[in-house]
Amino acid sequence: MENTNYRGNPDPLKQNAYIKLPLGAIKPEGWLKLQLEVQATGLTGHIDDFWPDLVNSSWRGGDGEAWERGPYFLDGLIPLAYLLNDENLMRKVKTWIEPILASSSDTGWYGPAKNNDRWPLAVANKVLMQYYEASGDDRALDVLVKYFRYLHSAPPDWPDKDWRGVRAMENAVTGYWLLRQIREPWLVEVIESIRNNSSDWTTFYERFPWDSAASAEKRIPLNWGPDGLTAHVVNNAMAIKYPGLWYQQSGDERYKNAVFAGIRKYDLNHGQVGGRFSGDEHLSGKSPDRGTELCAVVEYMYSLENLYEIFGDNALADRLELLTFNALPGTTTADMWAHQYDQQSNQVLVSGDKRDWSTNGNYSNIYGLMPNFACCLANMHQGWPKFVQSLWMATYDNGLVAVTYSPSVVKAKVGGGVEVTVTEETGYPFHGDIKLSINANESVRFPLYLRIPGWANNASVNFKGKQLTGTPGATVKLYEKWNNGDQVIIKLPLGIRTERRFNNSIAILRGPLYFSLRIEKEYRSVKLNYDNFGYKGSVDWEIYPESEWNYGLVMDEKDPDKGIDIIENKIGKYPFADRGDMLWSDDSAKYVPWNKDAAVVITARGMNIPEWIMKNNSADVPPLSPVKPEGIPEVIQLVPYGSARLRITEFPLIDVTQITDVIRQGK
Repeated sequence: MENTNYRGNPDPLKQNAYIKLPLGAIKPEGWLKLQLEVQATGLTGHIDDFWPDLVNSSWRGGDGEAWERGPYFLDGLIPLAYLLNDENLMRKVKTWIEPILASSSDTGWYGPAKNNDRWPLAVANKVLMQYYEASGDDRALDVLVKYFRYLHSAPPDWPDKDWRGVRAMENAVTGYWLLRQIREPWLVEVIESIRNNSSDWTTFYERFPWDSAASAEKRIPLNWGPDGLTAHVVNNAMAIKYPGLWYQQSGDERYKNAVFAGIRKYDLNHGQVGGRFSGDEHLSGKSPDRGTELCAVVEYMYSLENLYEIFGDNALADRLELLTFNALPGTTTADMWAHQYDQQSNQVLVSGDKRDWSTNGNYSNIYGLMPNFACCLANMHQGWPKFVQSLWMATYDNGLVAVTYSPSVVKAKVGGGVEVTVTEETGYPFHGDIKLSINANESVRFPLYLRIPGWANNASVNFKGKQLTGTPGATVKLYEKWNNGDQVIIKLPLGIRTERRFNNSIAILRGPLYFSLRIEKEYRSVKLNYDNFGYKGSVDWEIYPESEWNYGLVMDEKDPDKGIDIIENKIGKYPFADRGDMLWSDDSAKYVPWNKDAAVVITARGMNIPEWIMKNNSADVPPLSPVKPEGIPEVIQLVPYGSARLRITEFPLIDVTQITDVIRQGK
């Protein structure tokens, strides 16, 4: 079966599960559009106005930085500009793109003259791929064709000791896309050569040497040699897709199995809440005081987006939602003027004090401009825009599939080439109801596929007077003749559920959102040993707790909804803000406190645990659950992880069987 509207994999590649739609086919709406507008008015829209590495970038014709930072930035700026139809951002894009297009040489090499490393070109390839989809500028396609011809004729240069070697298969993302565009068989040879002469991540996932035992015994190599690069968190977040990319060409189940084995092993040995795995800067275990680098979050998201297109496994989309709705907003300020290098699940102090990172610096935990190495400042921008691009995909039977859920509009060709517009109205993930409205100039029969999240018990789908029940983790197929104005109503009950974590602690989820203890906080603007330039909202924040954080949960794990109250609030201009956050105001040219509650607030019961204290400027590991009660239960409030700059997310569980005796003795 072949989609007649969009280009899928040609021979000899294996057919993928789905086909990504071109940039611009899906546009954000509702709270998601607000989030992208926040990004545009924050660092993404301004960083190249004042950060010297971008202001003077050799990629835009200057004499400054010539390696990865310009392409990293453009990898997020371009989709953001076109998704918002923002004329100012699109003008910025042109100031970057024109010098890049003009740099293409007769050999096929392009980019700054002083760069001779293939790694930044792997990122620039993705930049040109997106620019071509959005603009239709054939020059971008020409540059890519010439560069891949260069790779075809040049000797392999993918050493394991360098970034270009361990990340070499990043080129395959664009290589396979280019193959779909021009159908030239020599591109298959290019990717085969890259795969055969670069790091073997498939065997890595099969053997996985850096497990929890290696972490406990301090055998994980904390260096930048060939072994240490395989333990680097961002390399791992990128590499999880590499066996999957190669599966398209090999068709060998070994490579598919390696992907899912790798994800399982990350969770088992280094898993953290929010769908991420630890790495501060190297893989560092499951304790909730461990950090995860922001670059790893956005790269893991991008890997999952690619893997879902290839395999169509709904667990990958579940994971993508966890990362997008938790780990991504949780490591930036709500106004996106500042970011962390390392986030923590249990993060009760944000400061420049020394922590037990594996290799990162002391400033890694602050929310700021450049809190450690500047890669994340350049690379963070791709997260939200690329998520928008993966909300919907085309199917091989000329239909559409809803991959992940958020307010959006998709305009795509279905059936025999009829263009339809599907408008998705929802407050998801904060609320559980989703309405799809179909608009077309003529009636058209096509299949509409709906992913049911793996956690969604009792999900229902209503359409054309019919009702279906969705099985958790399944995909519902609606094959109908759709008329203009038809609607599909999806109801995803957002019940409370729990998850056991480190030291048998417990995490609370509602839908795809993790919830964290709301801790009263004080923001302190600090001056560190680098210049944050003081441009508009550019700032470095330390954040100090103003209320107790060392609470255990008083909860019946068998009936987690018992004693829980849920308040759904209006989603505000800053979707992941909570009361007490400091937000930049362009109108007053200063920071002002936010006085509105998070989109969802949960009221629960907790009990203070006095012996649970700080250790090396982080919350110590949670005491082993169940914990004997020593006080009186109190009312505590939980907010979404992404709305909590200070947080406890892995809670000790109080032994509720002993609470009555404790209260009686207290009386």
